[in-house]
Amino acid sequence: MKKLLLLMVCALHLIAADATIEIVKRIEKQPTVGLLDGSGPEIDLGIKRRFFQMLVGDLKVSTHFDVIDDYYKDEGGSALAPFMPKRPDLVIRYRVENDVNGGILARVKLLNATSGETRFEKSYKVSHQNRYPFLAHRIIVEVNDALGFPSIAWMERFVIFAKYTTPKESEIVISDYTLSFQQSFIKGGLNIFPKWADSSQNGFYYSDYSGRIPTVYYVELSTGKRTKILESEGMMMVSDVSSDGQKLLVTMAPNDHPDVYMYTIRNRQLERITEYRGIDVSAGFVDNDTRIVFVSDRLGYPNIFTKTIGSPAVTQMVYHGRNNNSVSALNNYMVYSSREKSSEFGAGTFNLYLISTQTDYIRQLTATGKNLFPRFAPDGESILYIKEYGAQSALGIIRLGANKSFHFPLKAGHIQSIDW
Repeated sequence: MKKLLLLMVCALHLIAADATIEIVKRIEKQPTVGLLDGSGPEIDLGIKRRFFQMLVGDLKVSTHFDVIDDYYKDEGGSALAPFMPKRPDLVIRYRVENDVNGGILARVKLLNATSGETRFEKSYKVSHQNRYPFLAHRIIVEVNDALGFPSIAWMERFVIFAKYTTPKESEIVISDYTLSFQQSFIKGGLNIFPKWADSSQNGFYYSDYSGRIPTVYYVELSTGKRTKILESEGMMMVSDVSSDGQKLLVTMAPNDHPDVYMYTIRNRQLERITEYRGIDVSAGFVDNDTRIVFVSDRLGYPNIFTKTIGSPAVTQMVYHGRNNNSVSALNNYMVYSSREKSSEFGAGTFNLYLISTQTDYIRQLTATGKNLFPRFAPDGESILYIKEYGAQSALGIIRLGANKSFHFPLKAGHIQSIDW
């Protein structure tokens, strides 16, 4: 069972992207953008600083702009003058105000720095000050859209993750992608493997390992109501949800050998998908929910396989590495985590690789450290993953089109699993 749980902790999946060979987009020149803060003295200096840093960070993570990251106060007058001798192409003028109901209001104007022409103007509001990261994310997402760049709407999505607080306890936390906003939803006991119930993020599943029998619950986000879904001896987790939200891929081990099952919510029917006297775990739907990709030790080590639902045939998908323990897939592409040889990368290194199911192309995405649990953004242009540095863990973001990565450390606790 110890071996089983170790593999489970290193084996999840999700949805991948349509890009391997022509992955790096070539942009002739990115516009240079600067920010002018016109907030008044009534705004807390800490809020001013953090909000500015969040806007700058979002612009950089978008990879669509060259960003002037020096802070400038907006004194009125020319939008270009405060930046001289730097000459930005665009200026984002904004003013943060306290809302009468305790929230934050932001008035934003995007200007052509040279002509002063207004390219975009809008006001934004959040109901609570601690949600300021989402205010900043919304601003940059819509500025980006106004300029016609590829969507970065994934920045506004919630990230859900389990973090260990003690060796035998963990919490389910909802955050933004930078971990600047965090809210614990499930506390007390061993709560792991959270999984969004659908693309709207109105609810989630998670596994409770606190009792004698591992149990999967569904939690409604708006009310916190918890509903028991399934339980099984040995192991129980939801690894994926069908596109219509009506079918769950679950890993269960009622007879000590974990296999992949499909649970239909509407009629509560449970169907066994794999049958192997070893370890089959962490399945994900692919090809319009007609096939699954999963992790199995049927070669004597963890590797990636596919299987058509209803067919007994199993196909090996990865021929690189001998410890490939987590995978995400979408259409014809997959990203997986693979343990490297110590002589090449140092002891304990797990790297992420992007592959096509139609060719033998492999692209390495990371080079150092432990890079685990890859998850693709809905548009397939970004990958979310866990980055481990010794005792510390972080959320990593890979922007595939720009070949850039960003890390956001978790200040307390250790990330066990993630989804977005």
